[in-house]
Amino acid sequence: MAFLTLKNLRFRQGTWQFAIDAKIERNSCTAIIGPSGAGKSTLLSLIAGFERPERGAIFVDAEDITALAPALRPVTILFQENNLFAHLTLARNIGLGRHPGLQLSAEDKTRIEEAVAAVGLDGLEDRLPESVSGGERQRAALARCLCQDRAVLLLDEPFNSLDPALRHEMRSLVDRLRRERCLTVLLVSHNPEEAAEIADTALFMHGGQILERGNLEELLKRPRTSQLAHYLGQSRE
Repeated sequence: MAFLTLKNLRFRQGTWQFAIDAKIERNSCTAIIGPSGAGKSTLLSLIAGFERPERGAIFVDAEDITALAPALRPVTILFQENNLFAHLTLARNIGLGRHPGLQLSAEDKTRIEEAVAAVGLDGLEDRLPESVSGGERQRAALARCLCQDRAVLLLDEPFNSLDPALRHEMRSLVDRLRRERCLTVLLVSHNPEEAAEIADTALFMHGGQILERGNLEELLKRPRTSQLAHYLGQSRE
């Protein structure tokens, strides 16, 4: 049974239209691939609640979350920009995931410590963002997501600014955390081959619609539509 269901979602920006139906399995990692302007980030924004559909519904574990504010959804999102506050230590930046005013209970502090350990930032909690590496800043941003204890993790190309070795390291970390914490992950990526390291399934978006879906490696080897073949740089002749 699907864990995340997008039912008849419709959204419009000017003349651009978005129409999506999809089902995502529990504890899976699904890559969202497609050209720029396909609607990949819009899809994540709708799931996260930053955009509202004109019609349709979003269900997580059979609960309709369509009308819920972002903070009330069982969803968290990690963007390409880590959005850390320069004047706050890594620990306090992570703590914002528990309370926006940093009024932290003992349980909150425990969750923060667990998240710090999970992403391998032990010993760096009191450092400011400018004094750590780009990869460590992204780890802190990921820890902020983790300490919110939400079942769906959305990744909007969060590792693109890192070098190849660090991108691989961060994808491996996400994969491990997904398995350990039973997260359902959606990963927007412009690099399907890299996404295939951790994503079994994929949705190929084009023009605000899902044109292909299925096993990612199979889609990369045998695209069924000319749009996906063109996106992958493959000839259909």
